Parts: sequence; structure tokens; C-alpha cells
Amino acid sequence: MRKSQPVIAILGPTAVGKTRISIPLAERFDGEIVSVDSRLIYRGMDIGTAKPTSEERARVPHYLIDVANPDDTWNLAKFSEAALNVIHDIHGRGRVAFLVGGTGQYLKAILEGWNPPATEESPGLREKLEAIAASAGFDTLHRQLQAVDSASASRIDPRNVRRVIRALEIFHMTGVPASSQREKNPPLFQILRIGLTLPRAELFQRIDQRIDMMIEDGWIKEVQELIDRGFSSELPSLSAIGYAQLNAYLAGEMDLDSAIVEIRKLSRQFVRRQANWFKTDDPEIQWFDVVSSAEERISAVIERWLSGSAPASH
Repeated sequence: MRKSQPVIAILGPTAVGKTRISIPLAERFDGEIVSVDSRLIYRGMDIGTAKPTSEERARVPHYLIDVANPDDTWNLAKFSEAALNVIHDIHGRGRVAFLVGGTGQYLKAILEGWNPPATEESPGLREKLEAIAASAGFDTLHRQLQAVDSASASRIDPRNVRRVIRALEIFHMTGVPASSQREKNPPLFQILRIGLTLPRAELFQRIDQRIDMMIEDGWIKEVQELIDRGFSSELPSLSAIGYAQLNAYLAGEMDLDSAIVEIRKLSRQFVRRQANWFKTDDPEIQWFDVVSSAEERISAVIERWLSGSAPASH
């Protein structure tokens, strides 16, 4: 018996090949793709985010891509609500929802049914906290978070100032730690988690090659066009890996070779952080090394699962 309300999550580190594999799988199993990537939502950020091409999106319907301008505010609560609405619509058409992306927090929120706080943001408070980070250092700000919300502090990298500020903002505006507001209501849909992996050395080589290709394809011009349209380099969206470094290059603060070296280094660090969200020993994730014929092996697993001959997870 075919699974009801099926959700297939295709997850894994950046550059592992999630887009390349997910599109033929969605075609084969009557699916539609929900992007779970915190940067693909932004218009004009195409090359540097490895956004699926118009040709790829024409093959399979894609959602939550190009839905906001870089200066629009999207947080976890807004993204989760939008993603759940799209999944509901896909199921209403009798199709399979494929969640594809590497933003671990967003994927976890959807798959585990988090109810993140939808607290409005406070520009004044944010500016104050940003000033503290700039003058006293990110460690000082992280220690503030440790004092009021140790659970969030243990989960957030001290160098991720934007997320530290957001957690402090939630606490100061509600009086309740962000971590205690993260309740869970397990979703009603049935979930198959497919993880894609590569040996770390090969993945890093692939990342380096992709960065070089992005530069050749016009990434610098893309960043310049965003600047010309008036989007500030201080925007959270433009703090994405690569965009900040190329902004610095265009501003004369860094030479291009140094910018590329920094992009490569930060991309490697990002891969390591992604691994903390989805671990290879997680029993709910079926991992596939994409070195050889992964698509057919994954197809066989999906076919068995959809037919009801393999268990679902919740």
C-alpha cells in the first residue's frame, strides 16, 4: 500500500550533489521539490548559492526559491511555516514532497515538527548587540547568551554573531530563553531520510572546483549587481560564504586570490558544521556514498518505502 503524505528528505553537505540526484528521483516518483536552503530564497543570488538552473526547475516544480529580496527578513519560524504550507499543497495534489537542502536547522525544524518562536525583531536592540560584538568581540556576546540561555549557547557557534544576536533578541523581548520555546509537534506526514556523502578529501576537491567555476560563470558580477541595486553588504543574506568575501574584494579590502582562499576555508568549516546536524550514525538516515551509481540504489530504497514494504520514520 502506497505511503500517505510521503516526504523524502535528500540531505547532505554542500557540493555533494543533492540537486543533481534529487531531480531525476522526483521525476521518477511523481515528486515536487521543496528547497531547504536559507540562501536560495533570495532573488539575485544565483551563482554563489548554486541555485538550480531554470532548465532544472522546468523539469520538476521547485518551491521556496526566489521568494524574497536580499533585504527581506526571513527567520526559522517564517521558513518553517512556508515549507509546511507547500508540503500540504503537494500532498493535496497526490504527489510526493522531496525536501532537498543542506541547511541543517531548517531541515530539522520541518522533519521534527519544531515550533520556533515567531518573535518580531528589534532593530534598536540588534544594533546595540552588534555594537557590543564589534567593540568587545563575539566571545563577549556569546558569554551573554551563555548566562541567559546555556542550551542555545552550547548549540550556536560563537562566531555566528547573527544567530547569537537572534537568540539574545528572543530572550530580551519575551523573557523566555529561545531554547525553551522550541517545542515539538511531530508532523503527520511519513518521512524517508536519504543522506548523501563523499570522502572528505573528494568533497573538498569538488568544493574547490565549484568555487572556481562560479567565479568563471560571473559570481563577481553577480555580487556587483547586488551592490549596484543598493543592497548593503551588512545584510544577513549577504553574509553568506563567498558574498561577504567578494564584497570585500570589490570594496578594495581584499585581493581576489585572498578572497578565494577565504571562501574555500569557510566552505570547509561549513561542511564540518553541517555534519553536526546530520550524523552518519543516525539510525533514521540511510546514507549513500555518491561515488558510484547512487541514484539507482536510492531509487530502489524509495520504491520499496513508497510501496509500504519498508518502515517509515516520524
